[in-house]
Amino acid sequence: MNGETQRVGELRASQLLHTFGVGAVVDLPNISVVVRGLDDWKKENTGVLRENRLLAAVRGKLGGQVKELRTPPYTPPTKSVYDDWTRVGVPVAAFPRWLRCTRCRRLASADSGLFELLSDPYRPDRVRFVHGCHGQGGKRPSAVPARFVLACEAGHLDDFPWMYFVHYGSVPEAGEGGHTLSFSERGSSGEARNLFVLCGCGQRRAMSEAIGQEYAERNLPACRGRHPHLGTFEGCGGLSRAMSLSATNAWFPLRISAFTLPEADTALDDEIARNWDLLGALAVLPKESALNLVEAMAFWPELERFGRDAVWDTIQARSNGEAEQQAEHDDTDLATPEWRTFTGPDVPDLPEFTTKTVPTPPSAASYLERVLLVPRLRQVSALYGFTRIDAPEFDVVATEDARVAPLSAEAPLWAPCAEQRGEGIFLKFREERIAEWERSAAVIAREALLRDGHDRWREKRGMKPGEWPGARYLLLHSLAHCLIREFSLEAGYSAAGIAERVYARTGEEPMAGILLYTAAPDSEGTLGGLVSLAEEPARLEGLLVQALDAARLCSSDPLCSEHDPTDSARLHGAACHACLFAAETSCEHNNHYLDRALVVETMAGTGKETGFFG
Repeated sequence: MNGETQRVGELRASQLLHTFGVGAVVDLPNISVVVRGLDDWKKENTGVLRENRLLAAVRGKLGGQVKELRTPPYTPPTKSVYDDWTRVGVPVAAFPRWLRCTRCRRLASADSGLFELLSDPYRPDRVRFVHGCHGQGGKRPSAVPARFVLACEAGHLDDFPWMYFVHYGSVPEAGEGGHTLSFSERGSSGEARNLFVLCGCGQRRAMSEAIGQEYAERNLPACRGRHPHLGTFEGCGGLSRAMSLSATNAWFPLRISAFTLPEADTALDDEIARNWDLLGALAVLPKESALNLVEAMAFWPELERFGRDAVWDTIQARSNGEAEQQAEHDDTDLATPEWRTFTGPDVPDLPEFTTKTVPTPPSAASYLERVLLVPRLRQVSALYGFTRIDAPEFDVVATEDARVAPLSAEAPLWAPCAEQRGEGIFLKFREERIAEWERSAAVIAREALLRDGHDRWREKRGMKPGEWPGARYLLLHSLAHCLIREFSLEAGYSAAGIAERVYARTGEEPMAGILLYTAAPDSEGTLGGLVSLAEEPARLEGLLVQALDAARLCSSDPLCSEHDPTDSARLHGAACHACLFAAETSCEHNNHYLDRALVVETMAGTGKETGFFG
C-alpha cells in the first residue's frame, strides 16, 4: 500500500473472480483496501491457463490484444516470513482514504498526517492505522475506515465528500479555522438518521440527508469519474450515490466461464490439440530439435508420460491433417460446442473431462431423451470487467455499453482467471415435446404476460429493449432451480455448491437441456455425490417426482403463485426466495426469468394448462 510492499491478508483465487476482484473493496480486520488494476499485478508470479475457447470469448470482450489467461500471483509459503512469498500477491491500496478514530471519533484523511500505519510481519492481520489522541506506540487507538463512500452507475468509486456535505456545498480547508470533523452516532440501530457528521465550526448534518436518489441529486456533488483501483480520474459528471462501505452492490463481476472440452479422441491427441498453437510450428523441425523445445515447455509434464516417440508421431500426424478434427463455429459461442459434446458419443477417460450415458427413468422417457453423467469436468472462469450499484443484466451487451468498468488503464494484454474441478449431470429433453408445449395457446399467453413484465422492467431502468430469452428458457431455468434444491438435500452438498448451465435455443440447431454441476476450489465438488444420484434410473425418477411436488406449493403462497410480473415490472412470475431463488453462485442469471407456472400447476391454479408437467 502507498508504494510499500506489505502483506495484509489472504484470498482464494476463486474469490478474486467472484467476490473480491479488481476494483472491489476488501474489508480486512482493521483496514479496508481496493484491489488494484492489472497494470500493477506482477505477471511473473502468475500462472498461464490454456483454454482456447475461453480465450477467444475474452478477446471478443476486451479486444484481440489479449494474449493469455493467467491465474492470480502466488508463491508457496515457507516457514520464514522474510522469504519472497510474503511479498507475492495481489496489489491493493488503502480505500477509503478517510478514517475515523475509534476513541475520539476524529474524522480525517489518511494523508492528513493524523494517522500512522502500523504493520507486523508475523501477523499481517494486525496491519492498522492508529491515532495519537491517547496512549503510546501500539497502544494508540485504531483508526477505522469511514463508513460511507460515493459510487455511480458508470462504475466509479470515490471517498465521501465529508467537508462538502457537512458545510452544505462549500469546501473550507480541513483543520483550518476550527474545521475539524468528527463522526457521531445516536442509539444502537445504525440507521442513517442516527448518524451525524460534526464540524468544529458548529456545523452538523445527518447522514440520512445523503441516502437515496432524491437526496443525492440535491446534497451530493457530481461524480468525479474516479477509479481508485487504477489511480485515475475520467470525465463523468453523473449522479453520485452514497453507499455503505460494506454494501453488497458495490461490485458485481462480469465473467465468462467455459468447460474444458475434449478436442480429440485420445488423451495424447487431446493434449496435442490443446497446445497446437505452440506445437504446430515445431512439426517442420528435425525430431530431436523439436522434442528438445517441447521438453522445455510448461505443459511437457502432461505429455511426458506418453513417451517422446508417441508425442512426435502425434505432432506429425496432426500436421499432415490426419488428426485434424476442428469443427467450424463462432469462437465467441461457448454453448454450441458444449451442447454438441454433451449430446454426442460418450467421451473416454480424459484428465479433464469424462462422460457416461445411463438409462433414462421409464416414467420420464416421454420428455427426457438422455441422461448423461459427467464424473469429471473442469471449468475455467475469466474476469473481464465489473459494474457497481446494479448487477449486470441478462443482456450483457447493454451492460457493457452503459456501465462496465475496466480492469486496467491500458488495453489489457491478459485476463485474470481461475479453474475449478467438479462433476455433473446433464439432462437432454425431447425437442418435439418442448416445441409442442411452446406452441400451445396457454403457454403463448403466459409468455406474453412475462415478456410484458420484462419490457416494463427494462423501460423502468432506462434500458433499450433487450432480447427475450423465450418460454423454453424460463421452463428449463425454473426446472433447474427445482432440481438444485432437491439434489442438494439428497447429495449432501450445499445448495450454493451446485451450479447450472441451461441450454435453450430454437432455430436450425435447437437446444433443450440442463447441466447441473459442482465446481469448487476444494475437494467438495469432486467426491461423486452428485453423479451417484442419476446412476440408477429409479433414484433419479424419485428425485424428479419430489422436485416437481415441492414446486407445486410454496410457503409464500398464495402471494407467490399469484404474482403478476406486469404489476411490479419484474423478471419472474411465480417465484420467490422460499421456492425457486438460488444462491448467486448457482444461478447463471441472478434469479431472473423464473416461473413455477411453466413447470407445474401452482396453488393459484396457474400452470394447470401452462405447466410442462401438468
